[in-house]
Amino acid sequence: MGTRTRTAAAALTLLAALGVAGCGLVDLDAAGSSTSAPGSAPGSAPGSASPADLAELTVAPEDTGAPYDRDDWPHWTYLGDGCDTRDRTLKQQGENVEVGDDCDLSGTWRSSYDGETVTDPSDLDVDHFVPLAEVARSGSREWSEAERESYANDPDVLVAVTAGSNRSKGDQDPASWLPERDRCGYVTRWVSIKQRYELTVDRAEAEAIRGVLTHCNDR
Repeated sequence: MGTRTRTAAAALTLLAALGVAGCGLVDLDAAGSSTSAPGSAPGSAPGSASPADLAELTVAPEDTGAPYDRDDWPHWTYLGDGCDTRDRTLKQQGENVEVGDDCDLSGTWRSSYDGETVTDPSDLDVDHFVPLAEVARSGSREWSEAERESYANDPDVLVAVTAGSNRSKGDQDPASWLPERDRCGYVTRWVSIKQRYELTVDRAEAEAIRGVLTHCNDR
């Protein structure tokens, strides 16, 4: 996307993510249960993507020469009342979540990658669905710091999963790693995020996604 278009889109996303800070974290500081199903993720694409959706993405070699430093992608932006964007994800994606002092959370979560149920939030990672390093290799070389921060805190690309499943995934794309469950939903969301941010896919990644989608749409 053009610099002006990317900047405008990033600004809108960042405002949406951070705009609640001035008036508290929506209802994150309120006691009570979350209305989200455990393991659900905001922004998940309904149904399955299709090979036509995949065809809208640019196929290009990974930009392995693009420098990647996680510190260049400011994440877990503070939202107020002791809470940050990681806490918000846990609140949104858990069940019966209670918020204590300094955003101390309790509740139940179901990890969408492996289906495990977790009751201790310290056992969870909040994963960037398309990992930051993968984004760095997929056409974001010219993004500004504000654009990188916008992506890194976008609730639609964050998912609460077990630490073990996240470590297994690392920064791999679907050519190298797929979750144990709901692979159709996984690649659908992957394609949706890459479309939204106008990111590229490499050839092996595209073929792996196409193989999953073909199976999904044959069912």
